[in-house]
Amino acid sequence: MDLSGDTFMDLYGKKVLVIGLGKSGLAASRVLREKGASVTACDIRTAEELGSVVKRMGNRGIEVVAGGYPPVKKDNTDLVVTSPGIPRTVLPLVEAEQQGIPVWGELELAYRFSPAPFIGITGTNGKTTTTALVGEILKYARFPSIVGGNIGLPLVEEVVRLNADYVVVAEVSSFQLESIDKFRTRIAAVLNITPDHLDRHYSMERYVDAKARILENQQPEDYVILNYDDMLTRMLATQAKAQVIYFSRQQQLNKGVYVKNGEVIVNLANQEIPIIPVADILIPGAHNLENVLAAVACAWVLGVCPEYIARVLREFPGVPHRLEFVRELEGVQYINDSKGTNPDAAIKALDAYPNPLILIAGGKNKGSDFTEFAAKIKERVRCLILVGQAATDIREAVENTGFREICQTITFKEAVLTAHRLARPGDVVLLSPACASWDMFNSYEERGDLFKKLVHSL
Repeated sequence: MDLSGDTFMDLYGKKVLVIGLGKSGLAASRVLREKGASVTACDIRTAEELGSVVKRMGNRGIEVVAGGYPPVKKDNTDLVVTSPGIPRTVLPLVEAEQQGIPVWGELELAYRFSPAPFIGITGTNGKTTTTALVGEILKYARFPSIVGGNIGLPLVEEVVRLNADYVVVAEVSSFQLESIDKFRTRIAAVLNITPDHLDRHYSMERYVDAKARILENQQPEDYVILNYDDMLTRMLATQAKAQVIYFSRQQQLNKGVYVKNGEVIVNLANQEIPIIPVADILIPGAHNLENVLAAVACAWVLGVCPEYIARVLREFPGVPHRLEFVRELEGVQYINDSKGTNPDAAIKALDAYPNPLILIAGGKNKGSDFTEFAAKIKERVRCLILVGQAATDIREAVENTGFREICQTITFKEAVLTAHRLARPGDVVLLSPACASWDMFNSYEERGDLFKKLVHSL
């Protein structure tokens, strides 16, 4: 397909307020200053907490306001750039909206500066795996490409170095999609939509609306790849202006990417083309098969040949913190699924292994209902170990099913040591928290890294 990029924008001399000095805010501030904008960057953290950031930004000619947010007024602000973790209800964003001042996220800014087109991958679960997999396929096929976005790499500093021959593969979250304007994906993939981040979006309807924004600027020559097996995702086709391609793990479609007789099949031109036997795909789990089907659809639209796609699928090990094998000790496998930050992700992890399971769960509840998770625990788990703020909520839901093999711990280290003590040869000790990490850790990566460190020290 033709993937010519859009022309980028000129912000020279514009007054820009950047809210939040995490990775994306720092990257946005640097690029905006390099492009000639007058930049003020602010953060609720104090100057002491920000440390050397204040000096480094100052050396670049960027004013830093620490310990809060300055008032937003039309006479001193042309644009507000916000970090994805900041809710749209904070005062400066409300003030900007009331005065008609544009509010963009770093993703929108990256799009405006990029000469290269975007592939955008979103969904409640599987985004990181699918984005990384598409990136690996393109790398093997020698497509000039970069991978970033919500996967951890702010794109705004990367895209300014590209040309129109590149493809940007972006993991896109609902938080990022809240702050887009003209952001356009030439290929959009929506993997699934299940309850998540309801503490931020307040309702399932608003969460779905945020996810659907990935389609809003597409054109008829673009593509949207949707999970046919997920009803909320399938229904997004009614909003699509682009060409719809369905993928399905459960149905043999008349047209799309699906599984038939144990093989991944592409059928987009009235011809079934086998890609790879399902048994040859390295990453485990039914949910990962869905991620594979979506990645195959993306690669096929771009013109990657079946042999290249199959080669990567045979060797792709997955991403860190998502069903990541840590070690086997005394006949027990230890699996790090710290990225399983909602009940649906954790349910899929529980279904990925036939072995008896020792599950470590708990953390910060993002407004989730644990009823289905509790039912799956009763079905699949031999012993449940709980830790973190949501431990009591999960315990109540699980005990309502009649399940009683529960240990509740105070520290994360205690949870891992308890799992080790209870595990028998043939078991899998699985960290799949079904919750965010923010009660005890700065990120799911930090939580997963500690799990791996503790397991290797056993």
